[in-house]
Amino acid sequence: MRTIIWFLYFWCYLVAVLPLMHQCKKLTAQGRVAESDAKMRKAVRNWARRLLKLAGVKVEISGLENIPQGPVVYVGNHQGNFDVPLMLAYLREPCGLLAKEELAKVPMIKTWMKLLHCVFVERGNPTQSVAALKEAAGLLRQGYSMVIFPEGTRSRGDQVGPFKTGAFRVASMTGTPIVPLCIDGSYRVMEAHGFWIHPAKVRIKLLPPVQTKGLSREEIHALDERVRQIIVDEKSAWAEG
Repeated sequence: MRTIIWFLYFWCYLVAVLPLMHQCKKLTAQGRVAESDAKMRKAVRNWARRLLKLAGVKVEISGLENIPQGPVVYVGNHQGNFDVPLMLAYLREPCGLLAKEELAKVPMIKTWMKLLHCVFVERGNPTQSVAALKEAAGLLRQGYSMVIFPEGTRSRGDQVGPFKTGAFRVASMTGTPIVPLCIDGSYRVMEAHGFWIHPAKVRIKLLPPVQTKGLSREEIHALDERVRQIIVDEKSAWAEG
């Protein structure tokens, strides 16, 4: 029953706010992007928090003081589908996501995500991937932070897979700080039970930023493993605690 109610709310809310979506599209077309951003952030944050509440997700978040001023690239491990509403609900705005192209095929979702300054990546298409990274870099230069899950797919468990390099290329080419982001328990909401949603406790910790300015070529190439190890070490500390 919880799962049915959750999906009903998910779609009913999107239908109910269609007038707002069209208003934000109009504002953006008129160049009034800041007004559109403010309306979008409020609506999407409320939506995400209600989705988490309906799912029975209890969130413990720490480390928000580690977020520096200005745009950042949030780099986190990716355990499950609920990572996205968690980011939309609790991270500082304005903030977009680097998302897989498949999401653009879901009705209404693409428009909402584009208004949120999300960037779609087509896996297996190197040319499009390069264009997507350039688009993400442009958004960072405009002052928007980006969330990137460099594993490229959900782990559906506690393990942390290898990190792809895209997030680190975007951060280094713009000199944007990377904020490592450790997620624990989000897969227990859905992935641990197949399709069905279950209540769970999720912990999120934002770790001290990793600077990308002034790095040597070797240091830039090592960023993916460096940041991954920071997240792995934090998860290990949680397990031991």
